[in-house]
Amino acid sequence: MEGFDILNLFFVLLSAWGAGALIKRIGYPVILGELLIGIIIGPPLLGLVETSSTLTILSEAGVILLMAYIGMEINFKDLGKASWAGLLAAIGGFVVPFALGYYVVTLSGGTSVAGLFVGIAVGVTSLATKSRILVDLNLLDTRIAYVLMAGALFSDTLALIIFAGLSSFIDAGSVNMTEIVFISGKIILFFLFATLFGLYLLPKLIKWLETKKIDNRTFYFTLLLLIVFGLSELAEFVGLHGILGAFMAGLFVKDDLFNKKISTDISNVFHDVSVGFMAPIFFVTAGFHVSLDVFQTDLNLLLLILAAAFIGKIVGTIIFYLPSGYGWREGLAVGTGMNGRGAVEIVIAGIGLQKGVITQEIFSILVFMAILTTLSVPLFLTWSTNWLKKRGELVKQYSKKGYLILGANPLGLLLGEHLKASDKITFIDANKVVSEQAETKGFKCIHGNVLEETTLTEASAKDYRTFIAITENTEINLLASQLANDNFYVPEKYVVICPNENKAGAGVSLLGAATTLFASRTDIKPWIEKIQSSNYKEVQVKITKETTTRLWVKSQLQKDKNMLPLVIIDTNGNKRPFGYNDSLEVRESVIYIE
Repeated sequence: MEGFDILNLFFVLLSAWGAGALIKRIGYPVILGELLIGIIIGPPLLGLVETSSTLTILSEAGVILLMAYIGMEINFKDLGKASWAGLLAAIGGFVVPFALGYYVVTLSGGTSVAGLFVGIAVGVTSLATKSRILVDLNLLDTRIAYVLMAGALFSDTLALIIFAGLSSFIDAGSVNMTEIVFISGKIILFFLFATLFGLYLLPKLIKWLETKKIDNRTFYFTLLLLIVFGLSELAEFVGLHGILGAFMAGLFVKDDLFNKKISTDISNVFHDVSVGFMAPIFFVTAGFHVSLDVFQTDLNLLLLILAAAFIGKIVGTIIFYLPSGYGWREGLAVGTGMNGRGAVEIVIAGIGLQKGVITQEIFSILVFMAILTTLSVPLFLTWSTNWLKKRGELVKQYSKKGYLILGANPLGLLLGEHLKASDKITFIDANKVVSEQAETKGFKCIHGNVLEETTLTEASAKDYRTFIAITENTEINLLASQLANDNFYVPEKYVVICPNENKAGAGVSLLGAATTLFASRTDIKPWIEKIQSSNYKEVQVKITKETTTRLWVKSQLQKDKNMLPLVIIDTNGNKRPFGYNDSLEVRESVIYIE
């Protein structure tokens, strides 16, 4: 039996990994692939794997660690970036579908408690899904992005708070006023203790450990595991579910709690253990509990809950967004973006099934609802934001600023000299001597390997709007840009591509907002030598006819000019890098070297 459980575990992990990788390649979150493969290999379809005690224990522990990691990723300061009007839209995107979901279930003959569970499930939205899609659609620097991120943070947190109270009352059974007061008191005391521990005791404990010269990653990871499971058990003790304790523990593990290296290592380990190993077991086995019979026996209820999820999220967002003065069309875009569901919804639905509050049919409906709404997000968000672009109503909100430049060589430094007048500049270089030379010229330069995440973390990559890779190694340029894109959500990326790199163009096409620096493939080595020997001249020309950067470069090459375009100066005097996907307006200027 033990060997059979291990075989089941192996097959579940292999299937989760394969399905997750496949679904991610086509632009959807990994959780979607894990749910679908669970339905396929589990009892609903092929019946290749059955649930077991081993899988159950690991999946329950995986949910605890996943909720802790979600807590670590949430920063409540981000709520302020969306403005009060944006938060109203986030509330509308939760409250309206919550109410519709509740009434759909109760009017269809379900219990009030089941209605509340369904309401919570259709009210939440997925933070991970939004982040990935916003990167792919190049929307991170728009007002819509901040409203979407705030909506995801708010709805997940609100859903967990409502779920906490609901779970307590379910466990208590029939309650009178005395029991309600008693349960409420326990919940309040739990939150007070968790907050006191997280804000005051934990930072003091970490500082004391640091005075003892303890800087071992394994030690701190084990300590945090004890805290996560300890708060989870305390939550269970006062009548809440353990996931709330884990979520609270994660909220207090912030970047400034440890030194940068330990903080990054801890976050990476939690991600790998939860998202990479244990949580996939939960989502695959969640697919085991799905019943395909709902398409025959409960099709009407499935369609009604889907309608409540779609209409409630989108219409609710639009209605609450109107007082902001930003228009119903932007509200529509926000609503379509918030329509995807994710991990929290499936976790809550699974607990509802485990407690016997919702039936297997309703659980199956919620899983299909999560899958279908998530599939709709890229399609509808692309359509709605393109509509706003055509109308000139897609508002940029540049909270991210500055240029992070890989390569402090003479060409990189020359480019930095031009760009620093418009924004802040930070360089990264693996050569210590070159890094020191950049600092003598007045630039901040991080010495380190750009392909190590700790280097980009030290450079505060998440705060920068633009990443420029200007080294002679095309592969390093592409990999570094991919890392800046995937892990730090840098909206704009410019990459130097060497002429002899046949596969480079395909690589760039996978980077979302990335574009080729200088608007063409360029061997930068001769230009570096020219600048180093001061054997070059800068030329500034005005644009007299609207064109594209690529066509402008072609026109210059046809004149047999050996030139390299550096920056574009707009009509307000601001400079930006000369890249492939850009247009040149009349009265703008180009600075190039020859």
